[in-house]
Amino acid sequence: MCGQVIDRLTHFYRHTKVQPDHPFPLSQEATEALEHSYRRLAAWMGVGADEIHFGPSTSQNTYVLARAFRSMWRDGDEIVASTQDHEANAGVWRRLEATGITVREWRVHPERGTLDLADLDELITERTRLVAFPHASNVVAAINPVTEVVARAKAVGARVVVDGVSYAPHGLPDIGALGVDVYLFSAYKTWGPHQGLMYVRRDLADRLGNEGHYFVADEPRFKLVPAGPDHAQVAACAGIVDYLDDLYAHHGGQDADTVERGRRVHDMFRAHEIGLLGRLLAYLADRDDVRVAGPIDPTRRAPTVSIIPLKRPVPDVAKSLVESRMMIGTGDFYAPRLLDEMGIPTDPGVLRMSFIHYTTQEEIDRLIEALDRALG
Repeated sequence: MCGQVIDRLTHFYRHTKVQPDHPFPLSQEATEALEHSYRRLAAWMGVGADEIHFGPSTSQNTYVLARAFRSMWRDGDEIVASTQDHEANAGVWRRLEATGITVREWRVHPERGTLDLADLDELITERTRLVAFPHASNVVAAINPVTEVVARAKAVGARVVVDGVSYAPHGLPDIGALGVDVYLFSAYKTWGPHQGLMYVRRDLADRLGNEGHYFVADEPRFKLVPAGPDHAQVAACAGIVDYLDDLYAHHGGQDADTVERGRRVHDMFRAHEIGLLGRLLAYLADRDDVRVAGPIDPTRRAPTVSIIPLKRPVPDVAKSLVESRMMIGTGDFYAPRLLDEMGIPTDPGVLRMSFIHYTTQEEIDRLIEALDRALG
């Protein structure tokens, strides 16, 4: 968590931990702290403050969202859901099959784990109501062409839900420019508290079914977040944009509107990460004892690198890396459908390494040295 978020969280707990939306001054201060977060994040991502929703997690947000969508559809309507998703944006849509919705699988390439737009063209029909897929997979990390998918979906009047959990940490996207109907990510992966952020296009939010109390059916912030917001954590989320603004200034950013600052920070992050990623992927591509899940081209993926050792067991390689003080993980990472499609056993799964904009070249070199020892 970045210091700006910690400062806001601490201030709220120490000074404004009261119920908001009441007339007394301290409550009004708490209310403004919440509204400030909605405005700051919305402006950075090019959307309206009333289109931002906070919930306890992305998994919870998608669960509620799927229920809210169902009331708009008839039996026999269709959803296209990818097999590349984290289960948070996979299982909720497939559960609707039990209610009369048809789910059509957008399958990945069995070797690369990537999604092909030509396959999507064969799946979309006049009965398609929704297309759900990730901006970037949390295992193969391939960056999907969101705007092209949106164009195909809009041609038949379908909505688009994008899981951005594994993409947003590499630069919050200009959601307004993507054209999606729903975009979800997790604040704890973008240097904030454990909250799920969900953008829902205004005209869609008005049509979705109410999942909150009956007397808030006309209030989107409550009808889609039945648990109610965590006031302190929502207020603290403004610190995410404080952090990004400080980074922009630190790197000599010139005057620009908020959305443009967001674009420039995003591009700065990507340029740095691609440079580091190219070094790591080139090293892995030269080895004959490891399989890389996803594209080898660093410009086509996020810096989440999953590998399958071919000559040593995954647990043994992981143990060696941990002994070299590498923070890595193993498993299916809540994407068992993807691993099944790629012929990778979910147990032990893949070995995953991730990095971000503050990772250095020296750290990548240390990782490569550790991989040399671990792979043998």
